[in-house]
Amino acid sequence: MSEPQIQLSIRNVRKSFAAKGGEVPVLDGLTFDIYERDFVSIIGPSGCGKTTVFNIIAGLLDADTGELVYRGVPVDNLRGRIGYMMQKDLLFPWRTVLQNVLLGLTVRGVPEHEALDTAREYLSTFGLSGFEQSYPRTLSGGMRQRVALIRTLIMDPDILLLDEPFSALDYQTRLYLEGVLMEAVETFNKTVILVTHDIDEAVALSKRVVALSGRPTKVKNVHTIDIERSSPVEARSDHRFSDYFHTLCGELDIQTTKKRVKA
Repeated sequence: MSEPQIQLSIRNVRKSFAAKGGEVPVLDGLTFDIYERDFVSIIGPSGCGKTTVFNIIAGLLDADTGELVYRGVPVDNLRGRIGYMMQKDLLFPWRTVLQNVLLGLTVRGVPEHEALDTAREYLSTFGLSGFEQSYPRTLSGGMRQRVALIRTLIMDPDILLLDEPFSALDYQTRLYLEGVLMEAVETFNKTVILVTHDIDEAVALSKRVVALSGRPTKVKNVHTIDIERSSPVEARSDHRFSDYFHTLCGELDIQTTKKRVKA
């Protein structure tokens, strides 16, 4: 089997923010790689700069120093190559499900009949046929996140940036949407970078987990997660799951006093 190709390299990235007392260093020489069709979770203490990393990759913030290297070529950012999904679905309440999904394709100038066919195909794939004319306020939280995921995927980004997209949902809905995400990533051959506070979720979904230190933030370790994961429940039932879970808890100095309960 050939070695996986590096798709994105984050190299020695530093970022500080201005404060009353002077500059506050947040990222201190952050360096790690993302491979083609990788699924990487980034975990770390609250406030360590996980979302700042995403914003630099997306081009919403400029790094003070360091570089991004995309498929061997230094770039300023990945605008046009990434899809960014956040914790809030950010659907437009005055637009129907179909209109929300079509927005990006319309802005891109895709012909109307082609955009409609593509949107309906995605809605069918994600179990939302029949809800095309529904408004976001009439949908459950899980359905809204499915619409948000479709709106992200339909633009065919090279890399998905997911910033705690399921953290506001109940556990059962999260398990379901994790499964939807896993199937979508496999179907559409996507590379995923996930920011999460949930170590359980990171282990269940990821091929690798990047553990960050507290501020000023550096990479403490990169862990390869070698478990079966045809579904989120199966992943959590793998006999190695608890070992990875407790290793990462130890990496972040989280004390676990009870044995982890399998899903």
